Amino acid sequence: MRRVTAVCAAAAIVASSAAIARPMTQQSGYYVIRWDDTGVCQIWNTNLTQKPWQLFSQYKVVSKTVPTFAAAATIQEDMRMSRHCTL
Repeated sequence: MRRVTAVCAAAAIVASSAAIARPMTQQSGYYVIRWDDTGVCQIWNTNLTQKPWQLFSQYKVVSKTVPTFAAAATIQEDMRMSRHCTL
């Protein structure tokens, strides 16, 4: 029983180190969208496979894609300060 546990632990360590050593092929990006009827700006991740649902409101992409969430948050904050966004 101890051998099985040791083998499983070793396999888990090998698998986790292989996942860490593998380079990421696709970089995530973020952009800011603005909902038309409320004026709320939201940060959206480009890695998400689904786009936001447009049930009761339409949205527009109001920024370029940036590589970090912090950069998108800065864009969103600037738009709020210039009163292009309500929230």
